[in-house]
Amino acid sequence: MAATLKHLTSEGRIGAMTLKNRMVVTAMGVNLGEYDATCGERIIAYHERHAQGGAGLIITGVASVAWPNGAPLPGPIGLSDDRFLPGLKALTAAAHKHGAKIAAQLHHGGINAVQDTREGRALWVPSLPVPPAYSDMAEGMLTEELQVIAGGPRPELHVVSQDDIATLVAQFADAAERARSAGFDGAEIHAGHGYILSGFLSPVMNQRDDEYGGSLENRARLLLQIIAAIRDKVGADFPLWVKLDAGEYGKKEGITLTDAVATARLAEAAGVDAITASAYHDGSRGALHSESNIPFIPERMVADATVIRAAVSIPVITSGRIEPDSADRHISKGHFDFLGLGRKILADPDLPNKITAGTPEEIRPCVYCYCCVSQIYKVEKVKCAVNPETAFERERALIATDKPRHIAVIGGGPAGMEVARRLAARGFRVSLLEAGSRLGGTLQFASIAYEPNERLLHWLRRQIKASAVEVHLNTRADTQRLQQMHVDEVIVATGAKRELPPIPGSDRDFVFSGDEMRALVMAEDYPGLEHKTDALTRALVRAGAMTGVTGHPGLVRMASKVWLPMAKQVCIIGSELVGLELAEFLSERGRQVTVIDGGTDVGRGLYLVRRLRLLDELKHLGVNLIRQAEDIAIGEATVSYTNFRGQQRTIATEQVIVARGATGDAALADQLKAAGLTVHSIGDCTGVGYIEGAMESAAELAVKL
Repeated sequence: MAATLKHLTSEGRIGAMTLKNRMVVTAMGVNLGEYDATCGERIIAYHERHAQGGAGLIITGVASVAWPNGAPLPGPIGLSDDRFLPGLKALTAAAHKHGAKIAAQLHHGGINAVQDTREGRALWVPSLPVPPAYSDMAEGMLTEELQVIAGGPRPELHVVSQDDIATLVAQFADAAERARSAGFDGAEIHAGHGYILSGFLSPVMNQRDDEYGGSLENRARLLLQIIAAIRDKVGADFPLWVKLDAGEYGKKEGITLTDAVATARLAEAAGVDAITASAYHDGSRGALHSESNIPFIPERMVADATVIRAAVSIPVITSGRIEPDSADRHISKGHFDFLGLGRKILADPDLPNKITAGTPEEIRPCVYCYCCVSQIYKVEKVKCAVNPETAFERERALIATDKPRHIAVIGGGPAGMEVARRLAARGFRVSLLEAGSRLGGTLQFASIAYEPNERLLHWLRRQIKASAVEVHLNTRADTQRLQQMHVDEVIVATGAKRELPPIPGSDRDFVFSGDEMRALVMAEDYPGLEHKTDALTRALVRAGAMTGVTGHPGLVRMASKVWLPMAKQVCIIGSELVGLELAEFLSERGRQVTVIDGGTDVGRGLYLVRRLRLLDELKHLGVNLIRQAEDIAIGEATVSYTNFRGQQRTIATEQVIVARGATGDAALADQLKAAGLTVHSIGDCTGVGYIEGAMESAAELAVKL
């Protein structure tokens, strides 16, 4: 058992509110409210699960002060009318039942109130914004995403008048009073992320020439009036704080850290009890969507939060890919006071309890794939790629079975491991059969190309080891073996079939399929691979020289920086998830990489926000990405194609990797069914769904058996 993180697990105070620990579920838009903005069973179950998991404080996302106006999603929760009180009271009671405090985030979307545009209402703005000179967003979107995000009506803008300002102030104050009446323990004013109050605070978004524009004091006037009006309504003892942007990354003349410090001081003087330090970005640039409040860079906001904390005497909450042990150190040094948990808590709502118990190794890891937030960009309900119970807390909960049976799971990849551990937890006898020498399946190779996947791999292996699952490695499943085991039902989770598609020249020795590439990088034996590799590689593969490295993606990843059996010039045919992540992996190791594919869509399988960032990284790495290529053919040290202009083009290359052609594989399942066995199929053998598809299909089946 690891030592308990004493600072992170210690009590903390925000105003008159005492929290049992310093772990806060930060506000996230999750789109789980009902379409009339009431709190239904789904959003109550979602927040209650976080309370069960041990969080000290839960902050709701998007509690709309002016609903239906100002809503960024079709499923917020409303604070604009007393008719919302019954649902809100049920929500706060559910959180309190487990010892958590819960606060409402007071929210008005302003220019980002997508639902206003969809329903024909004008977007409220401080002044007419200057259109961006350039946007690369469309380059990274799939066709169906463009239809959702950019295919709606053109937004109409309404510059806020003096009367509108008075209305806003009253709406925020009334919402805070309603939150207190509903049993909330506090409230957070959302003054960041490009929403209405952030728009007023931003010198680039606020071009007003009245007392609400110009100087910082003028730009902060609306926020300060709202704080004063709320205090008049709820008194000095109701905990109240404000979320501020420490910067607007990529925006010239946007909010700076100096601005944020000054605004934080003004807010403190006006009577707030804490500051949530966040950030925003230029929304017209794809890579920046993972730069600010949901950063890809670890601890992106810590330095700014530290500066703000030094400037005020009230607590600071911050978030942004901060590991718990690191948060504990920062809290001990006074850099900030509370750790905001977003993506990590979606991946494992029991994270606070596991930290408190001193078992951080048990935490299901977030892989930073941006599944959760990309759902919101598409105006869909939140979900998590690694935790299929997120947003399905009651539907997919593990309940003990009253009919225990013997289940055989065939395939030790993520789908097989997840369903096996879930069924064992429900009380089934589970036998997990894996043809290879270790568990992991294609997740092992995915962990080499993308390091966060390795954490999930190790977590799944540990979960299986700690469970009652009977593991049989180096075991091929067939009808006879399963009948001898006297299993009641069989689950096939053997993964996808990866055959080379019919590309002219794909039979050449320097052309590798996805499975051959995986074997080559991991130094695994693979039928027919040896004749494609040089003498050194043949010797390594045959002799198993990387024993002790194989099966440990981190070691393979490090070793590949020194020695990698790949040519200098590589052409990857296929631009979906596997092709792009492989391109990044190879180009970071000095290879000149070209990715080529037909159509305009690239990066399918990657979630939108992650895809936007990866495409930008590939540009900086010098990867040549060719879209709309037809008649692709492999020649002698070349790949030829017809471009979108109808011109014949040729690429010089020394090696070709075909990263497409993966399809579902029902052969084994059909064979076992024909033998009279009761068979279920999950994961990629039913169609390629990557990690999310594996985990979701495992969870769905586990509750049905």
